[in-house]
Amino acid sequence: MRELHVSQIVEKVKNMVMDAEYNLPEDFVKALETAENFEESPIGREIIETILENAKVASTEKVAYCQDTGYPVFFVEIGQDVHITGGSIKDAINEAVRQATKEGYLRASLAYDPVFDRKNTGDNTPALIYFDIVPGDKIKIKFAAKGGGSENQSKQIMLRPADGIEGVKKFVLKTIANAGPNACPPFTVGVGIGGTFDYSAVLAKKALFRPIGHRHPDPKIAVLEEELLQLANQLGVGPLGFGGTTTAVDVKIEIAPVHIASLPVAVNIQCHANRHSEIEI
Repeated sequence: MRELHVSQIVEKVKNMVMDAEYNLPEDFVKALETAENFEESPIGREIIETILENAKVASTEKVAYCQDTGYPVFFVEIGQDVHITGGSIKDAINEAVRQATKEGYLRASLAYDPVFDRKNTGDNTPALIYFDIVPGDKIKIKFAAKGGGSENQSKQIMLRPADGIEGVKKFVLKTIANAGPNACPPFTVGVGIGGTFDYSAVLAKKALFRPIGHRHPDPKIAVLEEELLQLANQLGVGPLGFGGTTTAVDVKIEIAPVHIASLPVAVNIQCHANRHSEIEI
């Protein structure tokens, strides 16, 4: 049994949060650089160039890439042979977010009461944390700063099994088209198919962590990802919604077993502030 003190978790998670807020992932930057070469719209190319320049400034100056520093979302895999000492991992992650918000000068973006007074929590806590127990003695933590603009344009639907693959494609493309400029494209699009009403949305969010261009291991799903990406870029939304051929840089799908009477589908839109990171402790 490996023992791990919560202080180690706090420090490492604090650093990963600030790093994600300052630096766009390398795979996403490379995807934008490639898209700039193929974008047919002059305005679209100029916007992509500006996005890339903004990314350089944020990284160099160690400032938040976007003023919306997002809802902190974590996927945590805890090895069953790890014993956490000195407190709870949940409290440690929230303390890390609290410290990162203060030290990194990140905007506080969470309201504790969703309906009535909408009072800000002041420190971007509590974070949304999904836990999973896995073999081994390591802890893997994945973090995403989920901005409100793209999250607001994400959708879920309970299709009929008879709607089939065409129903899935129609819903995904409609969601991307309707998101338009409101979700700050170019997008990364996560799609969850199967499971239950709630789990399809979790799958869609998890899909966003897969590296850009890494296809699903099921060849049929991999083909569907490529097809949806091509169709999304024919919608004409373009960078920041000004038109063009770069509406999305990738579409990634995760699937799960499903009830015989159901076909849940969720689409989680990620804006060009594609901030995420992961560590292993």
